[in-house]
Amino acid sequence: MDKIKSFCVDHRKLTVGIYLSRIDGDCKTYDLRFCKPNSGTTLDNVTMHTIEHMIATFTRNSEFKDSVVYFGPMGCQTGFYLLVRDDVSEENVLKMVKNALTQTIEHNGEVFGASEIECGNYKTLDLQCAKNACKKYLDVLSNIERIKNYDEVNAEK
Repeated sequence: MDKIKSFCVDHRKLTVGIYLSRIDGDCKTYDLRFCKPNSGTTLDNVTMHTIEHMIATFTRNSEFKDSVVYFGPMGCQTGFYLLVRDDVSEENVLKMVKNALTQTIEHNGEVFGASEIECGNYKTLDLQCAKNACKKYLDVLSNIERIKNYDEVNAEK
């Protein structure tokens, strides 16, 4: 059986950041690594769940909303997948992510979709936890000028 693309990157070389992990037709998958893989640090379920609600809402309401396909958590609890159509440049993906993080940090209302009608586990949401994680991640992204792809990571020594 063929290995999936994300299993072909050397996770020991990944750091906190954003990576282009795969291209499928007109859809690009970006991995938003909030935590260094296998470092002992992961995002807890409440934080991940809340970030998912917030960032998914902000990206799907951004100027790129028609090109956002999916935003959701990685099973390994180190980050999120963002799938967008290839009509959004990598520069604009970075801009969109930074904007959504900033909007989450500055948000003072309720968590989007925080009701029994809108969410299957609405009691596991905490905006402050999400804000804290988004602030740490945004601090890292503020020093990133371009998105690396996994082939570049594998080529690094």
